[in-house]
Amino acid sequence: MEEPEPYPREPEPRLTHSVADGVATVVISNPAKRNAMTAGMWRALPALLDGLAADRAVRALVLTGEGATFCAGADISSLREPGAPVQELAVRAEDALAAFPKPTLAAVRGYCVGGGCQLAAACDLRFAAEGALFGVTPAKLGIVYPASSTRRLVALTGPSAAKYLLFSGELIDTARALRTGLVDEVLPADGLAERVAGFTRIVASRSQLTQAAAKEFAAGRGDREAYWAVRASEQTGVDGDTGEGVAAFLERRAPRFTWSV
Repeated sequence: MEEPEPYPREPEPRLTHSVADGVATVVISNPAKRNAMTAGMWRALPALLDGLAADRAVRALVLTGEGATFCAGADISSLREPGAPVQELAVRAEDALAAFPKPTLAAVRGYCVGGGCQLAAACDLRFAAEGALFGVTPAKLGIVYPASSTRRLVALTGPSAAKYLLFSGELIDTARALRTGLVDEVLPADGLAERVAGFTRIVASRSQLTQAAAKEFAAGRGDREAYWAVRASEQTGVDGDTGEGVAAFLERRAPRFTWSV
């Protein structure tokens, strides 16, 4: 008698990444649980981001989920694991993403809920496919949402919309997410990948000097004005980004920026 074939095992929850044409793509992969983040995945994200930040070939980063969903939040079963402070790990991962020194974009399909919404909010921009759903759900579990995450959500949506999400735990659609500022663009489902690829190509072609300074100023880093003034003055010569940008404009050609974070 032949042995029955074993059922195929579900792939292990993991984060994968690739780099092409100056853009790093990080994929949240836990399809058995709608790409929920396990403690191990939260723990792995900051180190992964550190490596990509140090890679001079990376000029922008896209965060997305495997398949038809972005991330359904933290794996609830991990909240009961002893010695696994999942919320602390999630905040560290979120802060590492917010601090990534190059432009970041969340490409959202399907559910973007709880910890998934935390990660999307930590990106610089969020593009979503029609039909995506967003929610911040700690009130359903009796969890105190972290202060840093709350402030980041308020900065995106304003106090009233943030309270709506936090008080109710209800999911909102892309139309409301766009209206409140939680997302920046909504695309047809079959147009999201093309738009994200096209936009990140544009971002990767621009000056990292401009982007890095703008990112810090937008985050409220008023203590860095002198630092960036010095960096800017260093780039005015023919070999600098400013010199190259002006020359390219006058010569009607695409600039070749070389300054790197």
